Amino acid sequence: MYTCDLDRMADKIKTMSKFGDAGHGGITRYSLSPEALQARGEFVKRMEAIGAEIKTDDMANVYATLKGSEPDLPNIVMASHCDSVKNGGNYDGILGVMGAMEVLESIADQKIPHKHNVTAMIWTNEEGSLYPPAMMSSGVICNDYLPDDIKKNFIHENMLASKSVLDPEKTFGEALEASGYKGARENRLNNKDYMAMFELHIEQGPILEAAKKDIGVVTCVLGMINYKIKVYGQSDHAGTTPMKYRQDALYGASKVLQYLHDELDKLDPELVYTTGEIYCHPNVHTVIPDYVEFSIDARHEKPEVIEQVVNVIKSMPKEVVKCKVDYEVAWTRDTVYYDKELVNYVQEAVDELGYSNQKINSGAGHDAQFAAYMMPTTMVFVPSKDGHSHCEPEYTSPEQCTQGASVLLNAVLKCDADK
Repeated sequence: MYTCDLDRMADKIKTMSKFGDAGHGGITRYSLSPEALQARGEFVKRMEAIGAEIKTDDMANVYATLKGSEPDLPNIVMASHCDSVKNGGNYDGILGVMGAMEVLESIADQKIPHKHNVTAMIWTNEEGSLYPPAMMSSGVICNDYLPDDIKKNFIHENMLASKSVLDPEKTFGEALEASGYKGARENRLNNKDYMAMFELHIEQGPILEAAKKDIGVVTCVLGMINYKIKVYGQSDHAGTTPMKYRQDALYGASKVLQYLHDELDKLDPELVYTTGEIYCHPNVHTVIPDYVEFSIDARHEKPEVIEQVVNVIKSMPKEVVKCKVDYEVAWTRDTVYYDKELVNYVQEAVDELGYSNQKINSGAGHDAQFAAYMMPTTMVFVPSKDGHSHCEPEYTSPEQCTQGASVLLNAVLKCDADK
């Protein structure tokens, strides 16, 4: 078994954390921003230093490849992203890039034999923080293989026209052209030139740390539904309308939300659900709200549990406190199961390295889930301290990051030897 280098990994973490440093222990590194381009430049510099060949495609995805002894065989790719949410952490996404770099550096440094070309890849715009939607580039690249209800949201031309949330005059396509990383369409990831994809990632939750496990062997990305719940009332003056005459949409929405929570709590204990978005109109303190819309996001591995959630939504009262209630599907996804053979490579690698581990699913979305529709794919998780992610306290120790990279290295080598 091979292991990766702790000092080299720690140096990469320290260096990458400078690009977009927000001054509070985390980063803001929007896709294709100057800070993201700095991170890409560091990736290219380090990969060229070990003799990797660099290519980019028309979505500015970056590929660094070490040739194998049989270079006509399809590549094995390891991929993640280097962009972040606003005031995010130093590990989400970028750990997968640093882990892939560390695998290539370990192969080069230790002169590890391998038949297949091995590629480290940066996906463009996974977070969608500046140019929505999330997982934009993987949605475009893998579009031909995605389910119809997903692929319609990732049409290439529409993505190029996506407007910056900070500057509506600027589009993703313009940022792409200005980045210096836009390459040829024929360089895109595909299932002819590539045979498998691995992604190392922080867990982004508390499960591994609570269980005192070093590694999560990821089996799937949870299925989910996202609904918009709409409550209609009547706007009137806040000071002159007696309570018994009011049609207060916000009060009605609170009743509906309470109903949903009470009913969903009766379902499977593994179900997670969230209301993270709410819109109130007219949002004036002297006016009774006439319209409230809120989201309900629910996630579970089993489709029958998701169907129970849908039934709860469809069964909610149609009218509360004189307000009409309605709903609309925002989007859905089925559970995406990772390739069993690749999952086994990860399991064998972690067992042989002697790291404590457990099977785990991902409640969050990743580029790997879209890639899984196109080619065999899987993921490796390492713990997140206190379960924090998408925030500046996000932390995984250099030792844990190096363990994850070592699992990645040996799983890739098993794949290489077996094919």
